[in-house]
Amino acid sequence: MPLPVQQFARCVNDTQRPANYIGDWPEAGRVYPVRILPHVRTGQPQVHVLGFYAEQPYGAFAAHRFEQIAEVWLN
Repeated sequence: MPLPVQQFARCVNDTQRPANYIGDWPEAGRVYPVRILPHVRTGQPQVHVLGFYAEQPYGAFAAHRFEQIAEVWLN
């Protein structure tokens, strides 16, 4: 069961969008609601922007593209 926490992160790097990427892409300086989860194979943290759509490749972003700015506990 996920914790009742909402994380927020600011995009700090929106460069080098892959040529084959189809979907929403974050903009530098904007704050997004996110979930930070480990990559299934490597265990490295990945940022999932809530509400973003991505067709291909998988819609998660490298952690270095964001800085976590807030964590709100919901209850």
